[in-house]
Amino acid sequence: MSKLIVTDREGKVHEIEGRAGWSVMEIIRDADLPIEAACGGCCACATCHVYVDEAWQAKLSPVGDEEELMLDEAFEPQPNSRLSCQLKWSDELDGLQVTLAPEF
Repeated sequence: MSKLIVTDREGKVHEIEGRAGWSVMEIIRDADLPIEAACGGCCACATCHVYVDEAWQAKLSPVGDEEELMLDEAFEPQPNSRLSCQLKWSDELDGLQVTLAPEF
């Protein structure tokens, strides 16, 4: 069983079971954590914005053009910002650590 580790906006850490084929956004939303994901995962907003732990950045797929455009619109973007809807879960991501970005 693979785990996604999510730090919420209050600093509480949650270990969530990963699900192959799901996006990180879907896994977080299914765990009832406060992630808006207004567009439902279409890379058309930045409400699923997360900060990826530095140890994981190089292990993820690169940021695509659409994601980069949306991250430009994100609230308080950082060098480690990603849209969780664009991160597809696989067992290779076991232990991935993300922090929910501040809301608008």
